[in-house]
Amino acid sequence: MARRFLRSLAAATCVALIPAVAQAHLVVTGMGPIYDGIDHFGLSPEDSVPVVALAFFAGLRGAATARLLLAALPLAWLAGGLIALSGVAIPAAGLSVATAVAFLAIGGLLAANVRLPPAVSAAAAIGLGLLRGFADLSGTAFSGGHLLTLAGMGASVFVVFALAASLTLPLKRFWMIIAIRVGGSWLAALGLLLAGWAWRYGARAF
Repeated sequence: MARRFLRSLAAATCVALIPAVAQAHLVVTGMGPIYDGIDHFGLSPEDSVPVVALAFFAGLRGAATARLLLAALPLAWLAGGLIALSGVAIPAAGLSVATAVAFLAIGGLLAANVRLPPAVSAAAAIGLGLLRGFADLSGTAFSGGHLLTLAGMGASVFVVFALAASLTLPLKRFWMIIAIRVGGSWLAALGLLLAGWAWRYGARAF
């Protein structure tokens, strides 16, 4: 009797959790396009995770590099979104592979703690910003609402990057730095997993 009740309860819970509307792209919060952009960034690990990893890397490289990337990344994100809104299209396979490569590259940089010149680090930030800004708004039509959504994303990128970089800037103890670098190795492994997934099952929009 108890088992039958638990099965019925589990089935009812699953039915209740089925969404009435599936949002395949941009999140709609009902609070306006700026909040939609903020929410989209927060609910998209393919956006937020590499931003945090890049911020950790920038913090390990010092204040000058962190400030440079803090300016470059949000601006590149906005530029990528504007390119997408202008009607430029990239095949889903290209976005999948590019996202996997970005995860591998940023995760690898953080894991290895590579001592790159600030300009090269900024180039990595610009590449990530252009890619993810484009991917977020790919296939959407140009409108004022989407511009505000893009602005919300850019503001989220700026705030999250600044906060994450501030965590690693003061780190001096070796074990703390190693812990941060381990997170980079996980991101690189995730990039390898995404690449394998795209190879085995075809392109997916990330």
